[in-house]
Amino acid sequence: MDAPIIIDVDKCKGCKKCVKGCPFGALEMVGKKAVLTGDCRACGACVEACPFHAITAREREKKADAHLEDYKNIWVFAEQRHGKIHNVVFELLTTGRKLANDRNCELCAVLLGYKIEDLAKQLIDSGADKVYIVDDPNLEIYEAGPYTDALYQLVSKYKPETILAGATAIGRSFIARAAVRLQTGLTADCTNLAIDPKTFLLHQTRPAFGGNIMATIMTPNHRPQMSTVRPGVFRRQEIAMPHTGEILLEKLKIVARQMEVLKTIRKEDEEDDIAEAEIIVAGGRGMMKAENFRLLEELACLLGGSIGASRPCVDAGWVSVSRQVGQTGKTVAPKIYLAFGISGAIQHLAGIAGADYIIAVNRDERAPIFESANLGIVGDVMEVLPALIEAIKKAKSTESIK
Repeated sequence: MDAPIIIDVDKCKGCKKCVKGCPFGALEMVGKKAVLTGDCRACGACVEACPFHAITAREREKKADAHLEDYKNIWVFAEQRHGKIHNVVFELLTTGRKLANDRNCELCAVLLGYKIEDLAKQLIDSGADKVYIVDDPNLEIYEAGPYTDALYQLVSKYKPETILAGATAIGRSFIARAAVRLQTGLTADCTNLAIDPKTFLLHQTRPAFGGNIMATIMTPNHRPQMSTVRPGVFRRQEIAMPHTGEILLEKLKIVARQMEVLKTIRKEDEEDDIAEAEIIVAGGRGMMKAENFRLLEELACLLGGSIGASRPCVDAGWVSVSRQVGQTGKTVAPKIYLAFGISGAIQHLAGIAGADYIIAVNRDERAPIFESANLGIVGDVMEVLPALIEAIKKAKSTESIK
């Protein structure tokens, strides 16, 4: 088999930069020339490191359709942070279970990290038939390189047909890298996933052209089929019957981390993730100014909810970007979503499509938000909000007396 890279010995000047730049230790100096002696992963680091253009990447052969039948099973990337599995993983396992049933195959989870074996049972209890664990010190703190390398090796070994991942900060940053290395496609921010009953291809639906249309994308000639899904798009469902599965501990030689973490600072609002909130009190441009968001905070406190906002409020600096709801913010699926002074742009509506009940307050009776709302109030938010807060306080006071 031809090596993934080509070294032109006439151009090589023996500078050793390629040897130092290879994260896998696959290059060595033999005399005054660089030679490929180890397991090259075709990452391209040596090509970029060589100042004399003595190293070039060999053009990869495209995967032939004849080998597509070698790929099977649905995989879910089980993202974990600080030893806690992200909620989007359980949402994806619910959807993955349906896809696996339609394909008559296994649902598997991939768990990467360090000292995380005890998390596997949660994944099996949530429907996974198998859990592949890569427990390695290089995976303790997230870095794209080691995570990409670990997933690449697992996929090369087991050949899954489909991989699903959460469109989180971690999922977005390394799943695309893995797709490039695997020479396959990736559909980001999917809102629906389904198996075609005739072709058995995965139909990956996502908003396109600013959310004005819904595009269905397929990957007919390459595997695995890869998709990311935002938290809150799919509903998590508990497994009614006890579920059993297999835990496989994989021993891999993973590329070492390139960065040293000196200090970890937890964000102030990290524990209050609006994507997980059951009640969201959100404000839009109709709130007029940042100071008026205090009313929303008071209402949210009374209801036990979280604060959300439309993009114009974030752009104006009224609230942090972590509070933004919509296609360019966070997708949410609360039991109750209260929208104050939000007109209802299509990008915002896409972000709240999973809400059970939407209450909207806007002084424009033609605001698009009313078309999606279960209950609409036409009025000035600065009049409705104080009245609503007082009514809830009075009700709570009366209830406490009883």
